[in-house]
Amino acid sequence: MTKVTIDPGICGFVAKATAEINGEMCAISVKCGCPHICTMVDELKEVNPMREISFQHEGSAILKSFEKNCPHPSCPIPSGILKAIEVEAGLALPQDASIKFTN
Repeated sequence: MTKVTIDPGICGFVAKATAEINGEMCAISVKCGCPHICTMVDELKEVNPMREISFQHEGSAILKSFEKNCPHPSCPIPSGILKAIEVEAGLALPQDASIKFTN
């Protein structure tokens, strides 16, 4: 099981996500106070990691649900969920990522 904490910034809706591989599929769970993210995740209890890592073919189910349900396109939570799925599926190594503002 891969666990990540995603702090999206000023909104304060910190998300705690888990990804757990089950054969060819990956179960996802996200705890977050944002109603838009909750709706997105409710639609996607399980995804195919190979589909999620590419814009080819059907594209990412997570990003499609995010576009449909969230009015804030720069939210980093979907990216964090995707990173957890990649690591859990053995498609990436675990490494922290961040966005820092500089003057």
